[in-house]
Amino acid sequence: MEFLSLSTFLTTAATVWSKVWPILFAILLFGFIIFSHELGHFLFAKLFKVKVNEFAIGMGPAFFKKQRGETLYALRAFPIGGYVAMEGEDEDSDDERAFGNAKTWKKIIIVAAGAVFNLIIGFLIVAVMLTQEDLIGTQRIYGFQENAVSVNYGLEKDDLIRKINGRHVFSQYDVSFLMSRDKDGVMDFVVERDGKKVALDGIKFDTKKSEDGKQTIIFDFIVVGVKPTVLSVAKYSVLQSISIARMVWISLFDLITGRYGFSDLSGPIGTVTFIAEAAKMTTKVDLTPILTMMSLITINIGIFNLLPIPALDGGRLLFLFIELIRRKKMNQKYEKWVHAVGLILLLALMAAVSFSDILKLVRGELV
Repeated sequence: MEFLSLSTFLTTAATVWSKVWPILFAILLFGFIIFSHELGHFLFAKLFKVKVNEFAIGMGPAFFKKQRGETLYALRAFPIGGYVAMEGEDEDSDDERAFGNAKTWKKIIIVAAGAVFNLIIGFLIVAVMLTQEDLIGTQRIYGFQENAVSVNYGLEKDDLIRKINGRHVFSQYDVSFLMSRDKDGVMDFVVERDGKKVALDGIKFDTKKSEDGKQTIIFDFIVVGVKPTVLSVAKYSVLQSISIARMVWISLFDLITGRYGFSDLSGPIGTVTFIAEAAKMTTKVDLTPILTMMSLITINIGIFNLLPIPALDGGRLLFLFIELIRRKKMNQKYEKWVHAVGLILLLALMAAVSFSDILKLVRGELV
């Protein structure tokens, strides 16, 4: 029987580890994002003296459980979600500390806290990311690339870009995102020049075909960068977080209107894969790839959970606002059925998207 030499074993182990650690790292980060969301619900439930029966990270069978006081803390097998199970959340309860018996404004805060925590953490991640930069990109034009086309259509050095195709520009993120959505490379800009707003219609940019056959815009101008200071980091963290949040809404609108198809969606498998790829590109010196991915996903989850869809926090908030206006509790029997149907549909969508992610992995399309 032949045995591997120590050097061969170490080389093989290092190769395997290089493949495994980004996936493990991605799962931990995805778990952290879920944990922060559920922590928001949990902390405000405790603050308002609402009884919490279980605080779980993950779904499916539990591999770790610990009872502390009235609450069971659990880690479950599949890192695709989590939950805070409060007394009287989905059923009637005589317990005076039940969620259903709390004041409506308290219930609204508890339900909204998860998404708000995601948005706050997303903002903090953006702030950390900007401190890593040598310069923070802005919306002001510094100059143009050699043979730039757009300079011939009215754009000038020092122009501050305010709108692209009718949409407001808050940060450099908006410049790249809104331009990338354009189909023909001809766009309408509004810029601020010498303190006045100037409308520039029909600005043309060169385009090229990407490897997957899609048309991409050639960005032929350079933006001004500012040094990261306490004030500039605070300012652009807010602006870039707003841009990311709006990207979620615009992308959702594009999905509904058919601009993007079902195949463009990604579920937990795709998300973990993208984080893993970002982790591979991240170094001790440059944390930008993984921080960018984390900020996008964290803010995305926060915004998505606020959508008025049954079973999501936004759906529950809709019922609570109706309750607040009516000054009368909703019939939990009907509300429970609405959320149950919504949950079934969301799980079906998640299963379909996950299946699509697996097919992409098999075909090598998900990298």
